[in-house]
Amino acid sequence: MISKAPAAARTFLALMISASVFGVFQHATVGATAQRKATARRKTTAQQTKAGAVVYACPMHPEVTSKRTGATCPKCNMKLQAVSADEQANAAGADKAGPVVAAAGDAKRDENAALSIRIPATAVYDQNGRRLDFYNDLVKGKTVAIQFIFTTCNGVCPPLAATFRRVQQDLGGRAGRDIELISISVDPATDVPERLKVFSEKFKAGPGWTFVTGSKPEIDKLLTALGGYVSNKTDHTPLVLVGNDAANFWTRTYGLAPPSQIVKIINEAAVKKGAASVDGSRKQSPPDNASPSDAAAKYFPDTVLLTQDNKPVRFYSDLLKGKVVLINFLFTTCKGVCPPMTANLAKVQKYLGERVGRDVLLLSISVDPEIDRPDVLKKYADSFKAQPGWYFLTGEKKDVDWVLYKLGGHVEDKEKHTSVLIVGNEATGEWMKVHAMSNPTEIASAVTKLFEPK
Repeated sequence: MISKAPAAARTFLALMISASVFGVFQHATVGATAQRKATARRKTTAQQTKAGAVVYACPMHPEVTSKRTGATCPKCNMKLQAVSADEQANAAGADKAGPVVAAAGDAKRDENAALSIRIPATAVYDQNGRRLDFYNDLVKGKTVAIQFIFTTCNGVCPPLAATFRRVQQDLGGRAGRDIELISISVDPATDVPERLKVFSEKFKAGPGWTFVTGSKPEIDKLLTALGGYVSNKTDHTPLVLVGNDAANFWTRTYGLAPPSQIVKIINEAAVKKGAASVDGSRKQSPPDNASPSDAAAKYFPDTVLLTQDNKPVRFYSDLLKGKVVLINFLFTTCKGVCPPMTANLAKVQKYLGERVGRDVLLLSISVDPEIDRPDVLKKYADSFKAQPGWYFLTGEKKDVDWVLYKLGGHVEDKEKHTSVLIVGNEATGEWMKVHAMSNPTEIASAVTKLFEPK
């Protein structure tokens, strides 16, 4: 399946903020290898638990703990999640919403990553069944924090909502007055207002915390504009989008970061220039008239990476500027999705023919740059008969991590990297996502459509 944004919203900035768009997709594994790894992980967890190294805590009520796998919280009935004993000890009085937090380096970059967002007029419904205009009623002239969830999620959504609950508590009376918290369902067909109402009550959502659903076309349009659209709801992003509409300022942060960190980013957004005058009136910033290339140059890093031939290249200037690109993420020691994904791209390369290297570049970026040095990538590329125009990229870890982060492909655990492809035309600002294991003719067709004059 190929998901393509509507023309009006099809910009790389909308796509990039979903890291998810891609950042936490579970890395697909194949056959017995995956089963053996899963068994090994269960044994390790069991051994750690027996030794007292692992306890389980409620994301909503961190004071509720157990040493038993599969235990649930008596207060909210949420499944307890594994957290180290040291972390749990430190959680007393600390600002932790769950066992997973963002790395300090990523958090700093999150705060500094300014984005450009254009929100369409979209008819939505809140958890109380009220019909709203998403932009005019919830965002216009306000400071907001937006997350993406669905009520039947058994993975990251409950911890995300629990984190927003803690953020709401920390904001106090400012929630609903100065700050709006918004949770948008990525499964609007299932998440009717009544379901969202039950879900919101589970997390004690107060005034100023709105859960949003609506018709699927309208919600899909909204999610696309915000960078939260995915064809598979379980692949949705765990990022939080923080914005000050009056100042035309938007940034993002990790949705499972400590609530105090999210509140800090919200507060910094709220005081951006143009947010509010002394009399409380709002001043709108002028519209962003930058061209797609201007916006791309501002957004994408121009850090130096190395190709499989050990040739230094600048990521934006040499590989993106004025080009159509197809980008994926891999690592050479991968035993799961990487080999079949790369083999599929080899077929795409064949279908594109002489256009590769002339009209389009294929960029395969290693998520394990310390192991995947140029000589290692060279052998890997040769094994798939990579032709000129298909670059396998590595470099200093900090440089590669920053590129991955801006593309939404950065993960702490390489096994969890995304298997979604990014296809884009830098000059026109058209970007889309394609599943890496889609039919190679469909992928090639998606790429060639970006060559067509609009």
